[in-house]
Amino acid sequence: MGPHPAVAAIRLAVRRVLHDILTDHEALQTAGASRHTSHERPPSPLVLVACSGGADSMALASALAFEAPKLGIRAGGITVDHGLQAGSDLRADEVVLRLRELGLDPVEATSVTVGREGGPEAAARDARYAALDACAARHGATAVLLGHTRDDQAETVLLGLARGSGIRSLSGMAAVSGADGRYRRPFLQLDRQTARKACMVQSLPVWDDPHNADPAYTRSRLRHEGLPALEKALGKGVVEALARTAQLSRDDADALDTWASQAEASVRDATGLLECAKLYALPPAVRRRILRRAAIKAGAPAGSLFARHIEEVDRLITGWRGQGAINLPGKVVAQRQGGRLVIRQG
Repeated sequence: MGPHPAVAAIRLAVRRVLHDILTDHEALQTAGASRHTSHERPPSPLVLVACSGGADSMALASALAFEAPKLGIRAGGITVDHGLQAGSDLRADEVVLRLRELGLDPVEATSVTVGREGGPEAAARDARYAALDACAARHGATAVLLGHTRDDQAETVLLGLARGSGIRSLSGMAAVSGADGRYRRPFLQLDRQTARKACMVQSLPVWDDPHNADPAYTRSRLRHEGLPALEKALGKGVVEALARTAQLSRDDADALDTWASQAEASVRDATGLLECAKLYALPPAVRRRILRRAAIKAGAPAGSLFARHIEEVDRLITGWRGQGAINLPGKVVAQRQGGRLVIRQG
């Protein structure tokens, strides 16, 4: 008799991602074979799981612990203590113990200081990813697995829609992201209930973060109020539809990003300045991507650069009436001078 369907589903999702990681690792090893002597054996890749102790990440940790040894992959884990709740350090120690009981090694807990920039959720996320990056580098990990589910993806799409930041915001979370494809999300096609069921049938203890039910947080309100209201009004299947929207939007956004990257050189003059007439001839979606890239290169923080900022800069090209400079985040200024668009720190 095989494993419970929920356990089988999480293991299959992780197995597929581990195969991809192993293939990428072996390709890199082959490319660098000239740097090894014939007596050297390349080390097996190390894959870490980021685990909060919640159902999603505990299910992910259990699947990694089961699948990795069969593929000759080393498996470890990390939990991040954000220090936002009383007793969070003790809870992090409990997660470390659970991960070790699963057979993961190395395992560690790391503490972070959460700032205030961008709001509490964004600040916690930034601190968490910085800690994961540092841990992966310290241990030489090839990849870090994250437990985001299809439900998380649906929430991310709706949050992007609310910001009105364009198709890239609607593309949600990528299955592979980060430097050199470090972050992998095996569960984006699985729902949250499957992960919780997998933990239950394996008798894995899980911790439910009270922040996930706190209405002070936007994502929490969306999870407990917004999505249920949408399902009541539109019927079941909203989460699946939003997840599909994310993938379709990502494919479109990737294609437009590639087009913009290829077109950028053709709209710059010999000195590297953007030529307004050539920009005007491009489709708006391509042109605005070039403008956004130029603003970020000049020093505008990507997370603070919204669609309305780029639209204002775009009017210097499409609606030129002699208007003055546009102030952007990061003390970046965009202005039109002699048929050229100058974007620089003011």
